[in-house]
Amino acid sequence: MDKYPDQKRAVQYLYPPIEPFDQRILDVGQGHRIYVEQCGNPNGVPVVVLHGGPGGGCSPAMRRYFDPTVYRVILFDQRGCGRSRPYASVEDNTTWHLVSDIETIRRTFDIEQWMVFGGSWGATLSLLYAQAHPDRVMHLILRGVFLMTQSELDWFYGGGAGKFWPETWARFANLIPENEHGNMIQAYHKRLFSGNMTEEIRYGRAWSAWENALASIHSNGSTGESPGEYARAFARLENHYFINDGFLEFDGRILANMGRISHIPGVIVQGRYDMICPPSSAWKLSELWPMSELKMVRNAGHALSEPGISAELVRAMDRIAEQVT
Repeated sequence: MDKYPDQKRAVQYLYPPIEPFDQRILDVGQGHRIYVEQCGNPNGVPVVVLHGGPGGGCSPAMRRYFDPTVYRVILFDQRGCGRSRPYASVEDNTTWHLVSDIETIRRTFDIEQWMVFGGSWGATLSLLYAQAHPDRVMHLILRGVFLMTQSELDWFYGGGAGKFWPETWARFANLIPENEHGNMIQAYHKRLFSGNMTEEIRYGRAWSAWENALASIHSNGSTGESPGEYARAFARLENHYFINDGFLEFDGRILANMGRISHIPGVIVQGRYDMICPPSSAWKLSELWPMSELKMVRNAGHALSEPGISAELVRAMDRIAEQVT
């Protein structure tokens, strides 16, 4: 018997694998076409899943956090990533384009209200979508909260997390001349958008490796090399959003607008030792959100695949299922 329940592998907490009953490419305008799929119960409670990144794409594992007899699960690849096209494009690719795309999906499927489930950047996007369309959201389920603030970017790209992972940070930082270390996002931006594909892949892999190395509490700081095309797309999209402050009008916008969604019930699942999105953001969010429940998961980091995180998310969706069915 496990000493601690979350020592099991994450997959043990998930529902069995399922296949989509609907897959399509949706034209959302400005030359962008996004991949969308539906799985589970076609007549079930609708829930849209917002992946992380930006640029991470959705995966088959994300279907498995929901009872397929209860939920109608909608997943999509955000602009420029996964099976959406044009790939790695940052043209007409902003937070507000993504919020609009979510609404396009909702209207396309003729859904009046739905639940919104998102982690990391997906949590950011979930909150911004809910604040823009509070009448369309019946429940928010968030993981690894990221509020798109300068202090969070400074933590991860300004050396804060690097104090815990100095050897891993060195691999990330040493690719950049020392006189550019004061703004690593800008320094990487110059190289990720240089027009030299070899250089863009090299720096894309380094950018992705820094994040991947810190995702799990069980990490030893090293990761396998990501496929070049994926790493380049992921890094370009993420860097594009971060260098533009998430396209938000001011720092702290999400917390300042929590009054717009104070009536929406929510669950926040946060790893206690999340090195990418430290728990202080989740705590601040919960303090301003009276209808939220904060679940701080011990022995867990950032990744969706952390056993404790997966267990808590499945439990949350099962509890909500009992309330709505």
